[in-house]
This record gives sequence, C-alpha cells and structure tokens, in this order.
Amino acid sequence: MPNDDVADLLRSVGVRVSHAALHALIAHATSARLSPTQTFEALAAISRRERDQRNLAARAKAATLGTFKPMDRFDWNHPRTIPRENVDSLFTLAFIADGHNVLLRGPSGVGKTMLAQNLGMLAVQRGHTVRFTTLANALADLLKQESSPALERRLRKYTAPSLLILDEIGYLPCSRESADMLYNIISRRHENRSVVMTTNLPFKQWSTVFPGAACVSALIDRFVQHCHIIDIDADSWRQKESLALSDARARARQQEDAESPAPMPSPKKR
Repeated sequence: MPNDDVADLLRSVGVRVSHAALHALIAHATSARLSPTQTFEALAAISRRERDQRNLAARAKAATLGTFKPMDRFDWNHPRTIPRENVDSLFTLAFIADGHNVLLRGPSGVGKTMLAQNLGMLAVQRGHTVRFTTLANALADLLKQESSPALERRLRKYTAPSLLILDEIGYLPCSRESADMLYNIISRRHENRSVVMTTNLPFKQWSTVFPGAACVSALIDRFVQHCHIIDIDADSWRQKESLALSDARARARQQEDAESPAPMPSPKKR
C-alpha cells in the first residue's frame, strides 16, 4: 500500500498524528526494517508527543496571557529593592500545589505584570490550567450576565482554573457589587486554588478601590491568610526605556547634523 494511503488509513481510524509525522515514521520503519512492535512503539511516542503539544497549545490559548517578555529579559539590577530569592521560590510553583496566593505589589511599570505572566506560562507548561485577566475586565465580564444561571456558568471561568491571575488591582475604582463579585471568587478559591494579584496599593487603601463595600476586610483576610507578598520598589521601567530611546534619537540627530556638509554661502549681489 502506498505511504499516502497508509497515513490516510491511520488518521481515518483515529490516530491523531500529523500527516508529515506519519510519512516520516513509515519511511523510517521501512528503511530501518523496524519490527511491528518497534513501529507501534514509535507511533505511540509520536502520538503522545503531539497530544501533549496540542494540550499545551489549548491551555495557553485558554490562559489568555497575551504577549510578554520572558524572564531572561527581566533586569534584576533595575529595582531598588526586590526579594529575588522569594521570586525565584515562586517559580518552583510550590505555591500552586499548596493552594497559596501571591501578591505582586509596587508602582506602575516595575515588572509586576511581566512576573505574573511568566508564572502563568510556566504553570501552563507544567500542566496547570490558568486564567489571566485584568480585574476590570473580569468584573465587567461577570456583571453583564443577565441571569443567575448565566452568572454561575461564567463564574466557573474564574473559579475552576488551577491558577487565576488578576492584574491591575487598584487602577480603577469599582462598585460595591464588583467588590461582592471579587469576594465571591476569592472565597470559592480559598485554600484550594491559587490567585496571583498585582497592585500598586497597600491593603489599607483597598477600601478606596471599592468605596462603601462591606466585604473588603473579609476579602483581604481570606486572600492574605496564605499569601506570598512580593514588594518591588523601582522607577518605571517603561519610562526608563522611553527616556533611553529619546536620548538615542537625540544623539543620532546630533551625529547627522555633525556629519552633514556645511551649507554653501550665497553669492554676493553686484
């Protein structure tokens, strides 16, 4: 039977391996004269590898992590203070196994979101389900649900994943109803599934984010019971990059001006 027909036959009976991989396997099995057992072992290995790749791609898509810089681009010398040993410990992901939470706290532009996204991607690669969102987007998504059953179904997007990452706590004020929604999420995940939050505010100022909400103290109490708090003190990295880019452009213009020929003097009128 031609190789194309064999590959099509295997896929038709549910072997979920790419056409190219099947062709390569058939060619290798033929040239190396593999036994049936060796051929089936190779097919199983390829199937498992491609299944794992599909699962990883699906989890990464569901995590909605967006684009971000990898950790090897993080400048550890930029912050004035950052507990690097504690950050490195987070990347063992032991906090997920323990059902603990993480708070990344510091001014805008110091790398909180980047750290959170890298934690999320590592968790995806280790087989965990992850959901990344800003607090504002999560609350808007939940509050637009028009019925209790619809809300309950949508809540599972934020309560079911092994790791929930809520970005930008404190950047926009929220209603009391929003505070109750966040409390609901934190309570359902408490001591069971991990939450990573990023914020620019100390806990005593969280009441300004949810003005008039009675549940803020209880929300904080549940979140911090088992929480790794990472405080980062630094100037904005984005502002630093912007200033460096402006300086580079200014130097380039100065160099161009210095290298350009001087204008010819205009002839004198007689």
